[in-house]
Amino acid sequence: MRLLLISDTHVPKRARALPAQVLVEVDAADAVIHAGDWVDAATLDLLEQRSRRLVGVWGNNDGPELRRRLPEVARVELGGVRFAVVHETGPAAGRELRADRDYPDADVLVFGHSHIPWDTVSPGGLRLLNPGSPTDRRRQPVCTYLTVDVTDGRLGPVTLLPVPRG
Repeated sequence: MRLLLISDTHVPKRARALPAQVLVEVDAADAVIHAGDWVDAATLDLLEQRSRRLVGVWGNNDGPELRRRLPEVARVELGGVRFAVVHETGPAAGRELRADRDYPDADVLVFGHSHIPWDTVSPGGLRLLNPGSPTDRRRQPVCTYLTVDVTDGRLGPVTLLPVPRG
């Protein structure tokens, strides 16, 4: 099972649309996980139409319509791996310990908010993944997203992919 992890798309504030490269990944993925800050409902509509399966949450920049349509926290099992998805996890310091406390029933926590890619394992064995942003690089050299394959209940290699500007 191929997964696409994205967050902080901020359409149309940071980009007019999702990059074509990301849409190709949407079409190839068995499931798309979006960790919030969509900004507009049109992006949610697009991903609902194009994705085989979409798991998403709302973020701090998402208004009433997105908050009505999406949960603050999503929990889903994909390919035998238990995922939790949330937008914000608080400061980087202590993140892994808070994640162990707050998501004891998950194998992987996908989060966003910072636009900074993150891939760590907590003391309790929880994998924490932040895909960055495919549209707003903030203090990063490039925009990014993640792909990962899940096979036989195990997370395969996580790949951080750059989105070239323009």
